Amino acid sequence: MKYIDLFNHLKNIENYTDEHINIDENLEIRNFSFESKYRFLLPGGPGNSDDYEFIPSALEDYEPDVIQQMLNKKDSKIVENIRFRYHVILPRSEAKSKGAIFMFHGFNEKYWSKYLPWAHRLCEITGKAVLMFPIAFHMNRAPAAWSNSREMFSVSEQRKSRHPNVIASSLSNVAISTRLHNKPQRFIWSGLQTYYDVIDLVEYIKAGHHPCIDADASIDFCSYSIGTFLGQILIMTNKDGYFSNSRFTTFCGGAVFNRFSPVSKFILDSEANVSLYSFVVEHLESHLKRDEILRHFLTAHDEGVNFRCMLNYKTLTTYRDEKFGQLADRIYAVTLEKDEIIPPYEIVNTLLGVQRNNKVRIDVLDFPYPYKHEDPFPALTKIADEVDRQFTDVFARIGEFLK
Repeated sequence: MKYIDLFNHLKNIENYTDEHINIDENLEIRNFSFESKYRFLLPGGPGNSDDYEFIPSALEDYEPDVIQQMLNKKDSKIVENIRFRYHVILPRSEAKSKGAIFMFHGFNEKYWSKYLPWAHRLCEITGKAVLMFPIAFHMNRAPAAWSNSREMFSVSEQRKSRHPNVIASSLSNVAISTRLHNKPQRFIWSGLQTYYDVIDLVEYIKAGHHPCIDADASIDFCSYSIGTFLGQILIMTNKDGYFSNSRFTTFCGGAVFNRFSPVSKFILDSEANVSLYSFVVEHLESHLKRDEILRHFLTAHDEGVNFRCMLNYKTLTTYRDEKFGQLADRIYAVTLEKDEIIPPYEIVNTLLGVQRNNKVRIDVLDFPYPYKHEDPFPALTKIADEVDRQFTDVFARIGEFLK
């Protein structure tokens, strides 16, 4: 089945309701429920009780403040982010899978459609189960209203009115842009929540409780864009040696955060980007002095230290370079020449290190059709054959590394 046909087929059959979804005679999608234990980390939770939200003022005009209505719900109370389902694509078999690949998606993603063919191809090539795990407040871990154009229209109009010089504001990114502009530390707290969620799922697997993955299954990673940031923290930290033999692949990702250019109608608007960059890069050290909880997580825990070293190219540089040097033979990156969001040279700078002496394998590819970071494989009939060739090549490379 060619890429465009596979894309449409998987998009049409995907849902979170059915326990089993047959893809073909060989593969299936299974849906599993998950409950995060880490709501206490989030703003409004008992472990993070500071209230950063704006309080509606009596001086507000008579028009309902839709931005305030969205912001004033505490993150720890957003149920969709706590209890959700995740997909696993795996061979149709009575036996439990002997290998698992965690797949992590990009920033401001709402649907798995783009990734379903990727997971399908990796499952075909490796024979391993592919767990499509959502980052906090993304995919089905976010309220449906955040991806509803009609619901977001008023928020978008009010945001443009307040910030008339905003660049790349859209209905697609207005929810995440508004939330991160208001509280950029959400990036850190939601990232840590997701990290601990993944560790819990790995421990669940290793305890023999997962219905379709063996307790002794190998654990590997395939990440994309900001999902690579999460995967890097997991493999760098190597909690209890869980990932000592894991292989890690990334597509269009791998650079430290302050070398991203995420202003895009599909990712973040310019106002949110400035706020986020200011907090997590330019003024993080000042915030750590004032915020005891944040300081504790980013300095006293290995995962926090690794998170911090991936925020700024100039922070903990020697430490980061040594980490990637130690992991070099188990990391493989594929990046695209014309990627403007996470440029290939920034991925090289991060993974190979300042002295360029890390032996990480990095392939820089270029496709013969118009593409962009957010959509490397357009599902368009007029270029279907060429897209199929590039898709096949990319995931043959990644799949071979993960076999």
